[in-house]
Amino acid sequence: MRHALRLIALGLLLVLQGMAGAATPDPPATVPDTIEQRVAACIACHGREGATTNAGYFPRLAGKPAGYLFNQLVSFRDGRRFNTDMAYMVQHLSDAYLREMAEYFAGLQLPYPPVSPVSDATPEQLQRGSQLVREGDAARGIPACVQCHAAALTGVQPAIPGLLGLPRLYVSSQLGAWLTNERHAMAPDCMADIGRRMSTADINAVASWLAVQPMPADTRPAAALPAPLPVKCGGMPAK
Repeated sequence: MRHALRLIALGLLLVLQGMAGAATPDPPATVPDTIEQRVAACIACHGREGATTNAGYFPRLAGKPAGYLFNQLVSFRDGRRFNTDMAYMVQHLSDAYLREMAEYFAGLQLPYPPVSPVSDATPEQLQRGSQLVREGDAARGIPACVQCHAAALTGVQPAIPGLLGLPRLYVSSQLGAWLTNERHAMAPDCMADIGRRMSTADINAVASWLAVQPMPADTRPAAALPAPLPVKCGGMPAK
């Protein structure tokens, strides 16, 4: 009897100890206060660490010039560019914080996904796109894309973006937004002037050709252009 009482008492003690342990909550997990953690929301649309594939709509952020990314974030905040989600996310952020975000993504050097050469564009459309990108259309005041975005089309420091590795839909929609006066940039808004000189056929041809171009071995933006810009553009330092 005495032995049985000891076992019962021991059992009760173990139960009480278990209840006491269960009542003690685990310490809350701490979230690291890093720029990587703070820009995690960007991944939902732009992909892991800002490097999207060529299949979606959203543009790649990784490796873009920091000045370009900063200018776009400011334009979304200040109303020059219009996207409900982007405007909501940056509406209360300071210039300093937006610059920190831009520099984080600019510093990411991630591989690009393979580019598919398959396109539903006709050979004539692709040829026209190549002509506009490489030579422009002087008669209509359209400079060649390579004159501003560099010979390799990977962009130029500090604020001109690359044009390769982007979804065709994204390129065509942004060129179209300049054509329809829905997108704006810092004055002088050179792309608005150029975009309004392009037809919808031109835009489709350029976007189609760019979308099937392979990435060069060096995907980094050029340090500088070999010649002055053919037009004055806001966001680029005057020379």
